Amino acid sequence: MQPMPEQSPHHAYPDHWEADVVLRDGGTARIRPITTGDAERLVSFYEQVSDESKYYRFFAPYPRLSAKDVHRFTHHDYVDRVGLAVTVGGEFIATVRYDRIDAAGRPASAPADEAEVAFLVQDAHQGRGVASALLEHIAAVARERGIRRFAAEVLPANNKMIKVFRDAGYTQQRSFEDGSVHLTLDLEPTAESLAVQRAREQRAEARSVQRLIAPGSVAVIGTGRTPGGVGRTVLRNLLGAGFTGRTYAVNSAFAADQGAIDGIPAHRSIGEIGEPVDLAVVAVPADRVPEAVADCGEHGVQGLMILSAGYAEWGAEGRERQRELVRQARSYGMRIIGPNAFGLINNSDAVRLNASLAPESPARGRIGLFTQSGAIGIALLSGLYRRGAGLSTFISAGNRADISGNDFLQYWYEDPDTDVALLYLESLGNPRKFTRLARRTAAVKPVVVVKGARHSGSTPPGHAVPVSRIPDATVSALMRQAGVIRVDTVTEMVDAGLLLADQPLPAGPRVAIVGNSESLGLLTYDACLAEGLRPRPPRDLTTAATPQDFRDALAEALADQSCDAVIVTAIPWVGESGEAESGDGEVLADALRTAADTGPAKPVAVVHVEIGGLAEALAAATSTVAVPRVTAAEPVPGATATAGAPVTAAPGNTPAATAGAGAAQARQSSPAATDTAPTTGRIPAYPAAERAVRALAEAVKYAQWRRQAALPGKVPEFLDDTIDEAGAATRIDALLGPAPDPRGRPLGHDEARELLECYGITVRPTLPAPDPEAAVAAAARLGYPVALKTTAPHLRHRADLGGVRLDLANETALRRSYGELTDLLGKPAELLPVVQSMAPRGVDTVVRASIDPAAGAVLSFGLAGAPSELLGDTAHRLVPATDRDAAELIRSIRAAPVLFGWRGSAPVDTAALEELLLRVSRLVDDHPEVVSVALEPVVVAPQGLTVLGASVRLSPPPARTDLGPRRLPDY
Repeated sequence: MQPMPEQSPHHAYPDHWEADVVLRDGGTARIRPITTGDAERLVSFYEQVSDESKYYRFFAPYPRLSAKDVHRFTHHDYVDRVGLAVTVGGEFIATVRYDRIDAAGRPASAPADEAEVAFLVQDAHQGRGVASALLEHIAAVARERGIRRFAAEVLPANNKMIKVFRDAGYTQQRSFEDGSVHLTLDLEPTAESLAVQRAREQRAEARSVQRLIAPGSVAVIGTGRTPGGVGRTVLRNLLGAGFTGRTYAVNSAFAADQGAIDGIPAHRSIGEIGEPVDLAVVAVPADRVPEAVADCGEHGVQGLMILSAGYAEWGAEGRERQRELVRQARSYGMRIIGPNAFGLINNSDAVRLNASLAPESPARGRIGLFTQSGAIGIALLSGLYRRGAGLSTFISAGNRADISGNDFLQYWYEDPDTDVALLYLESLGNPRKFTRLARRTAAVKPVVVVKGARHSGSTPPGHAVPVSRIPDATVSALMRQAGVIRVDTVTEMVDAGLLLADQPLPAGPRVAIVGNSESLGLLTYDACLAEGLRPRPPRDLTTAATPQDFRDALAEALADQSCDAVIVTAIPWVGESGEAESGDGEVLADALRTAADTGPAKPVAVVHVEIGGLAEALAAATSTVAVPRVTAAEPVPGATATAGAPVTAAPGNTPAATAGAGAAQARQSSPAATDTAPTTGRIPAYPAAERAVRALAEAVKYAQWRRQAALPGKVPEFLDDTIDEAGAATRIDALLGPAPDPRGRPLGHDEARELLECYGITVRPTLPAPDPEAAVAAAARLGYPVALKTTAPHLRHRADLGGVRLDLANETALRRSYGELTDLLGKPAELLPVVQSMAPRGVDTVVRASIDPAAGAVLSFGLAGAPSELLGDTAHRLVPATDRDAAELIRSIRAAPVLFGWRGSAPVDTAALEELLLRVSRLVDDHPEVVSVALEPVVVAPQGLTVLGASVRLSPPPARTDLGPRRLPDY
């Protein structure tokens, strides 16, 4: 929406204020600035508002707007006077306006920082969260224009509006004056306002998914008149699954007297149906989709699934067609799955929806599955079906132009039918939001992710995503920080999903191995060691073992307090005749299930070789057992947990109480959990030891994360006393200047040192040495012993190339080293040598922080030197980092033993290193203008550390879309 020509020319139309939002009921609406061209819309809107609502707005009967009112409410300067409207189908459903005022309440301009605000919402749309969304957006606009407070006058009877202000989470004051409630809101975001905003976002986005995945009625647009074709296939699958709602077939080519097709009512348009339609499945050519969308929007369809291809995957023209599709659908308040989608499935008994191209619905289960690829979706459905796994919901979103994996994480977070979320993702449209949602969801149920298209430049066509500069290894580390179980293949995802869906989480890494094959047991033992588990020596039952022997051995292992999980290995056993028998898999499965169901709650996995029917029998649920309610995310009294160590239960605590949450235990801590949670007799079976062990190892790491997440880390308070945040801000403003270069600027050595000093980070000074005499003078000033090193870009931090001379104890040694350096590597003007006083001996490390446009601020740590760089041995955490993050960061690199006394060396001061990491984290978190910091090397000694080199880059702060008002992404 562009401004009319008469709009005030010195205040351009702020198109960045336009936003699509999801409302409380799951529908969408558009928020945009009001322009001079909106006069007729405003009058029409006002005519549909009840007299009572008009009275609440104007404090008097106000049946109609005068011409002067219309002019005032449509003419804004977008600075001191701003009006926003909420539109659906192009028409206003709500408005908000602020006028800047002075201390006496009179119209004012800057620097006045208070504004009077007023809302008006059509009665038909009240209760949808419209005013709450508007308040978020008008508050963001006001902050952008230098307004810090809102004042509002509300009649005491206008309880709805008072509640909007009260529940927003802003700091506020209320008073009763002249028969009205006077409210003052401080617009600075608070922890409470951000929590309120995100809770509303979760409820709204979850509801928008629920409207699509649990519809009361479905219309298939593009149902063919003859068998075959996409539309007819979807209709057949809907019928075959036993969908509990109403189904309609729609095709504009149907004859006027076509009453039904396959026993389903047939219509030529949505408008002919004459009844509400919740979900429309669109299976027509791309050039006919806009007509279908308009038909749906004009007749109140709640959501769309677009199976049609021919969009962003077809190039620039298709991308524009896809953008227009999203704009059109949202203008009617509808959300979209697709385009180029494969379909969705909901196995709930209350729904039984198979609106997909999958020929058979998978069994009902407790796994939620999201994919961005139809081909991968087919493969996953097939794999889960073969292994007897069941799904709660399945979605293949195609180009995911609108609804994405983030939306389904919002839905699964409180879905009582889903215990494990599996996601195959080829791109992350909003990585910061994904990390935030995944962390919250992982706190109550496992989230397993396979990330396709991991390498730079390989994002699939049709997926509009922000450009990220961070490598995939960093993405993986950040996912794990958020509790996400990141695996490499879809096979591993299924393996982990099966174990997590039906088995309790392990209390630690101790694994018992029992079976009838010594060789298979040893393979399992080796695999456990390779995955960082702590296996006990395998117990060989011999090939003569019977199912009863397996049962007894498993029961004994489960009862053993020194093990946290059991892996059973099985090959065909030898009968009385001495011949190998394939055996009855069902008999062995019954024996194992009986032992697992009657023993302590510990995870059990089976590795089998050529035992017919065993996997199928183990996958079959035969019983349900109610388990007591234990909130798995909460620490168990008397229990302790450390990285890589098992949980030790206090006397009287059973292993089940310390195990965490898989399967039934996830339901115990889910927001939507019921009073009892059934567990099943399913035991996952694997054809290879490595696959079973890898799945178990992921469960162990996730369980440990759950225990730690229950007691989150914190930023030590002592840092506040040694940090000059205001001083750093002043320096940054001065360094960037009044008109900063959008590309940013690197800081000089002294500039960087002074800025870092504001955060208690001392960089050891260096002095330039353009010739031997200058080097000698510098050494005399700093004091011997000294180091002589080059600072040329191609030699910086490359001691292996000979550009560093250490422990120079006197002038003679310094002059000799200077000559050797210039003779070997080049002239001083090329080498840019410097002199620096020696630091205490220790371990050379590197600390970095950077702002990635997609992932946000990232803190990194590793050892200095080419080997660590070549091997990618660097750990990462999101900023802001806590004390726990800092401790984990230095312990998670493979070379960490060097810091803790490897091969008899003295352990270094890791406490000082952790403090340095926290200071760097605070710097980039407090000042988004600091887009990169590199401290290299940081020499960590047994007592203290020394920062020998530092580089800092400043830039105008990038936009923080995760902190603004709720809005759907614009693709």
